[in-house]
Amino acid sequence: MQKNIATLVSSLIFALMATATAQAQYVWLNDKGIKQYSDTPPPRSVPADRIIKSPGGKSANSTHASPSSTTPATETSGKSELAKIEKPKTLANKIEDFNKRKIAKEEAEKKEEAEQQNKEVKAKNCERAKNYKQSLDEGGLIMTRSKEGERIPMDEAQRNKEMQEAKKVLEECKQQ
Repeated sequence: MQKNIATLVSSLIFALMATATAQAQYVWLNDKGIKQYSDTPPPRSVPADRIIKSPGGKSANSTHASPSSTTPATETSGKSELAKIEKPKTLANKIEDFNKRKIAKEEAEKKEEAEQQNKEVKAKNCERAKNYKQSLDEGGLIMTRSKEGERIPMDEAQRNKEMQEAKKVLEECKQQ
């Protein structure tokens, strides 16, 4: 009977020792905002407001500073600094960010492709306008179609009007 009691008492003592050492952990945020776990205190360069947990459940302020030296204003500023530090992202957040970047990249590529096609179309139109103006300048016979579909030669008034329109198009091409 005494042997069982001795075994029970020694088991309880061992269990208490194991839990006491397990609670002797410090948790703080490093410069990059990543949680650090250790059984030794953080370096002195770590500000008190970045220490999340000290052994025995003590708060960060009670480990490094006396309670009389901290005011409510400094405690709230410490909390706001902790809030500013970005928490590590979960896998779901990383996947969501990746998908957002992928969609943005695809949209940018589509936009760039559309702009490239637009530039090509404008270049072809400018080339056509240049060739048309050259044909008008040469003074050769140019045939047009009437409303009935018959081919009729272009008169001087119509030629001058077409020449002005071609010049406007070429001016727009030069501006781009």
